[in-house]
Amino acid sequence: MEYPVESFTESERERLLPHFTNLDRPVFALVNLPETVKGALFARYSRYPGTLRRLFLDEFADDLARPGDRVEAGEGRRAAQLYGRIFLGYGDDSVAQLGGAHVACEWVSNIMTKVLQRPRLAAYLEQSTRYIAYDAPMPNPPGGYRYYRDPDLGPQYSAAMDELFSIYAAGLPVVMNWAEEQFPRAPDEPEAAHARAIKAKALDLLRGLLPASSLSHMGMFATGQTYEQLILHLLAHPLPEARHYGDMILTELNLVIPSFLARVERPERGGEWVAYLERREEAGRKWAERLGLEDEQGGGPSVALLRAEGDEDDLLAALLFEACSCSEESIRDAVDRLGEQQRSQLLADLIGRRSNRRHRPGRGLEALRYRFEIVSDYGAFRDLQRHRMLTVQWQALTPNLGAEVPEEVELAGWGDAYRKGLELSRAEYERLCDGGLPDAAPYALCLGYRIRYVLDLNAREAMQLIELRSGREGHPSYRAVAQEMHAQIAAVHPAVAGAMSYVDLETEHRLERILAEIRSHSRATSPR
Repeated sequence: MEYPVESFTESERERLLPHFTNLDRPVFALVNLPETVKGALFARYSRYPGTLRRLFLDEFADDLARPGDRVEAGEGRRAAQLYGRIFLGYGDDSVAQLGGAHVACEWVSNIMTKVLQRPRLAAYLEQSTRYIAYDAPMPNPPGGYRYYRDPDLGPQYSAAMDELFSIYAAGLPVVMNWAEEQFPRAPDEPEAAHARAIKAKALDLLRGLLPASSLSHMGMFATGQTYEQLILHLLAHPLPEARHYGDMILTELNLVIPSFLARVERPERGGEWVAYLERREEAGRKWAERLGLEDEQGGGPSVALLRAEGDEDDLLAALLFEACSCSEESIRDAVDRLGEQQRSQLLADLIGRRSNRRHRPGRGLEALRYRFEIVSDYGAFRDLQRHRMLTVQWQALTPNLGAEVPEEVELAGWGDAYRKGLELSRAEYERLCDGGLPDAAPYALCLGYRIRYVLDLNAREAMQLIELRSGREGHPSYRAVAQEMHAQIAAVHPAVAGAMSYVDLETEHRLERILAEIRSHSRATSPR
């Protein structure tokens, strides 16, 4: 197909080249432009009769630095005016989806990482307890082990955290030595890959000793709209750490995309918004107390399918819908007339032959839905919570649902020390609660303590989550959750469970990371 090719003068081409990946094709990317300018360009695009490159020349180019000029972070005058008129004047929130920013948040507690990761439409990377040992001190100041500090939590808190980290640090060589004996290196396993897998095994087994105050680093990429929502929730949060990071994120984003966040600091907009969120939080607490819905003691880890919506007819009709040119009711009538063997063949054909777990069936699977209530250790929750294309709700982390020592830690001879850490953690949690700091008390709890949460998801997302998190390289605690979710889906929708062909149902003890480490070693050592 032939596309119109726009012509530009030599001076116009010189002005465009630094900001567009090509000047003569119908698909191009924007580069070297402030995020607000890119967003404003697209916002104006919808009502401009010409091309985007011509729009840039007509309305934005004169407002930007030329090649060789010193470029300041921020936004152009016209872009700011456009946002002021559309975003603030008319309240068109979709405009704030047209630009984004990368933000790093360092030295945040594990409690805080979950607050930061709450928005659905954002991308996150977080330091992993599977690859990083928490036995080394932080830079000075403050020095010492990597945990959240606040003078208001008292010297007892610091003493308890130091002891917890000391137990963790002393256990690492013990558990690594045990793992070396249990999983000796095979002749075809590179020594470096095996050593990394052994270390990962020890870190996995002992991560339940790390308190929720353990510090991590996070990278985020999100749109202006997502950041606005996140900052408002942080500013309304009962934790001082959350409010502090909310202020810092707002400060830094005001250097690069200030127009996206202009409403946050306006009393009649952001101020009212924060007050509403605070009132809503307080109302929930009051009603929970009024109805006596607090401090229920748990009976161990569990996965319960609370509700399943839809049936096989819904699934088959939805999978067929996009290929047809008739109503869904007509499709269902046709499906109803099929025999059992034909229905099975239809489903198999529509699911298709999947070469790997990333090959997922179409959106027809979204016609079915599941609501799971899960009780697992906080470490497993941290990993499952990151699946954001679903509804996840969680309760506060408390010691009421208990914790247990991993079997392999017992076999390694570190069970008593692990139990000591759990009890120390619980005692410090209770001291903080008794001292009037219930919101901060979860900092003291080990990641091995359990938390109750809900995952509400459609069958397509269930396939992605279960196949990924049941994989042999995954942590045993979340693998167990994924395997049980699969079993309970199989009980109500066997065809859906059967389509999850990359579920790993093995339960034996093994060196989880060895295959991944061998692949990494092979890539690193192979000639390029």
